[in-house]
Amino acid sequence: MPKVLISDKMSPRAEQIFKDRGVEVDVITGLKPEELKAKIGQYDGLAIRSATKATADIIASANNLKVIGRAGIGVDNVDIHAATAAGIVVMNTPFGNAITTAEHAIAMMMAVARDIPAANASTHAGKWEKSRFMGVELMGKTLGLIGCGNIGSVVADRAQGLKMKVIAFDPYLSPERAIDLGVEKVELDELFSRIDFLTLHTPLTDSTRNIVNADAIAKMKKGVRIINCARGGLVDEAALKAALDSGHVAGAALDVFEVEPAVDNPLFGMENVVCTPHLGASTSEAQENVAVQIAEQISDYLLNGAVENALNMPSVTAEEAPRLKPYLKLAEQLGGFAGQLTQSGIQSVTIEYEGTCAELNTKPITSVILAGILAPLLESVNMVSAPVVAKERDIDITEVKHERPSAYQTMIRLTVTTEKQTRSIAGTLFAGAEPRIVEIKGIPMDAKLGENMLFITNRDKPGFIGSLGMILGNSEINIATFNLGRAGVGSDAIALIEVDQLIDDSVMDEIRALPQVVRAQQLRF
Repeated sequence: MPKVLISDKMSPRAEQIFKDRGVEVDVITGLKPEELKAKIGQYDGLAIRSATKATADIIASANNLKVIGRAGIGVDNVDIHAATAAGIVVMNTPFGNAITTAEHAIAMMMAVARDIPAANASTHAGKWEKSRFMGVELMGKTLGLIGCGNIGSVVADRAQGLKMKVIAFDPYLSPERAIDLGVEKVELDELFSRIDFLTLHTPLTDSTRNIVNADAIAKMKKGVRIINCARGGLVDEAALKAALDSGHVAGAALDVFEVEPAVDNPLFGMENVVCTPHLGASTSEAQENVAVQIAEQISDYLLNGAVENALNMPSVTAEEAPRLKPYLKLAEQLGGFAGQLTQSGIQSVTIEYEGTCAELNTKPITSVILAGILAPLLESVNMVSAPVVAKERDIDITEVKHERPSAYQTMIRLTVTTEKQTRSIAGTLFAGAEPRIVEIKGIPMDAKLGENMLFITNRDKPGFIGSLGMILGNSEINIATFNLGRAGVGSDAIALIEVDQLIDDSVMDEIRALPQVVRAQQLRF
């Protein structure tokens, strides 16, 4: 039974979902880093919010950990690179708090447009300063979005309901999606020059850090108002303060800060700045949603292999997982076969999908093939880390889907090019579930792989099979299956033999000494 640790406070429903799904769960919050490091090796899954820091040091101690699930969007508190290298899936819940965060951004925009916090404080103090708080309408104003994904698109919809003109900068926003959302896609400099209000809805990365800086603010119209409910660090706070002091920026509304918890900040105390303590996702509905979602996602992965909202590997829906399972087994065998025979540096890998499998979600299959290829060369590589490891080693990966009819209902062909040679192997599924090897180096074959296999390339000459059988028989090694293939009479041939036990090195030396044998190698699956 898989075991999960919930290390941050979240809805009790998360714990109950794990229990209902048959996952053992411990709820231990407030752990210090050294305490978490000491415990994490017991668990297959880790469910967190923002308090737990899944650092490289913690991950290095997580010997059994398979998945980290963040109940929320931001994963700044997870070392994704270290997790990927360790083969750990990192998931988040990008949709669970999208509505809540978008509504908070709209509320902050309204608050800064009408000076509501300052007017509220003044009125509570018994003053009646009606002429002091002169706001602006939202209708007809231009709202600029930096980021138009899950949250940004909701903000766009709500702003259009307020009769605002919405423009967006987002490199990943397609023209078709922009039309569907009713927003105008623009470049960043154009966005800065046209906006009356700016909201940010993008992750904090090297390319987005301080995306709103002094130069960006200088390109904006005087009187612009800036709202950030995304991530601290997107806005250069010193530059913003200077622009607020000069009057170039009329107001700002911030839910996030460069340093959090923000107990001391130069923007605090400014009357034209609205501040909240990172409340974007803080509604009872949102916290319930993300807790439920992450518990379901972690359970689905640990129990069924389904991968949803992963940040470091392809997604596999709960519906796809059962259908992909036999293909993943075939992929493991194809990759393992090629990997065990590879003895020089890999330059490229080409994976071709024909027939039924070409219509599937092939990204997970490709990841498993890569893991099989790399596993004999590297320790602790799996389908999560394999694509990254391959990229780091400059291995060119090509995935091809053929629409042409296949000789089989479904077939996967793997071609590995190394510094010395190119080798190919193809496989199919018999009865939709049983992996079979159907081609090696262009030679037709029909072989089912067992735990212990003997692979031989030989010259098609009389006496080979008898000599081989005699060596194995004299060594009391039983043959389970014997599969042969050849390119033509008297030319290159292949033997793929399943045996009931590992073959001693001395016996392998006898086999390699046979005059017909070009190469002989044991394979394990």
